[in-house]
Parts: sequence; structure tokens; C-alpha cells
Amino acid sequence: MTPVAGVVLFPGAGSSSTHSSLLAMQDALAPLPVARHDFPYRLAGKPFPDKAPVLIASVKEHVRAFATSVGVSTSQIVIGGRSMGGRMCSMAIADEADPLEVAGLVLVSYPLHPPKKPDALRIEHLPRVTVPTLCVSGTKDNFGTPDELRSAFSVVPGDVTWSFVDNGRHELAKADAEVAERIAAWVTKL
Repeated sequence: MTPVAGVVLFPGAGSSSTHSSLLAMQDALAPLPVARHDFPYRLAGKPFPDKAPVLIASVKEHVRAFATSVGVSTSQIVIGGRSMGGRMCSMAIADEADPLEVAGLVLVSYPLHPPKKPDALRIEHLPRVTVPTLCVSGTKDNFGTPDELRSAFSVVPGDVTWSFVDNGRHELAKADAEVAERIAAWVTKL
């Protein structure tokens, strides 16, 4: 397999590309090229995310531009992000009309379902995620427990690696460096 040539990261719905966790990931992945991108609604100063098709298109656009900028195909790039950012990356990979071909996917605090709504699962696209995937989540994440996540991701045909932060909630507060090191170690082994 060709070594990973770079990583593109996206923030969660309530944060930006300068979120401390994304900065920690970039630092841990050095000297690998890393790009962090905001979604269009954030750049426009809007408080709420655009609909999924707009967010997915943004992921594809940024990943393809990044790959071009470092002179490789997208298949040599790992993509991912926090919460909604990671989910949109997974949906870009699984897009039936125009799937984004990448080397791997990093999902930090995947928002499996809204808090207190465990039946509203966000999994329709998961059977089309065929790339190696790292899922980092807290053991006390109210968007999905470890058992719920493992069960939901059992439909993913690609290799899924689990990494749980003990007592971590959705924000994984004070765990930026730990999470970043886990991601860097996983990316290095791809």
C-alpha cells in the first residue's frame, strides 16, 4: 500500500478548524502535511450547519484540492474529524454517485444518534464505508456508547479500529493530546 501523503480534518458542528483538538492532531501528525477546513456555514458566520449535501460537497472539494496541492491522488489521503465533521467525511466516502476515494477515515466522537434518542441512528451509509477506519470515542459519550457504536459499525465492510477514552464525554475535554497521539499512531501504521 502507498504510504499516507497527508491528512484533512474537519471540525464538529459547534466549532471551527482552529479547535484545540484539530490543532493537537495536526501537531501529532507532523511532519505529515495536514489541512484543517471549516464548512461553508461557519465561513459565512452562520450558527447552524448547512444540509448534508452542502457539507459533503465541501469535504470532497477540500480533500481533492489538498491532494492536488501535495501532488498525490486522494487515495493517499486520510480524512476525518470531530463529530459532525467526521460523519460528513464518512458520508463523502460512502456517496453512491461520487464516492471519495481515500486511504483511511478518522472518526472522533462519531455522533451515532442525538442525545437521548438512541433509535435515531445515523448509519444508512455505513455499509458503503470500505476504507480502514479509526473510531475514537469516550466511554460516556451521550451520542453513542461503546456498545452502541460497535453494534452500529458492525455493518462496515472495511477494517474498524476502536479506541475508547475512559470516562470521556462527547467533547473529550482535556484529552486532545491523548486522542491526537492515538490518531497519529494509527495513521503511521496504514
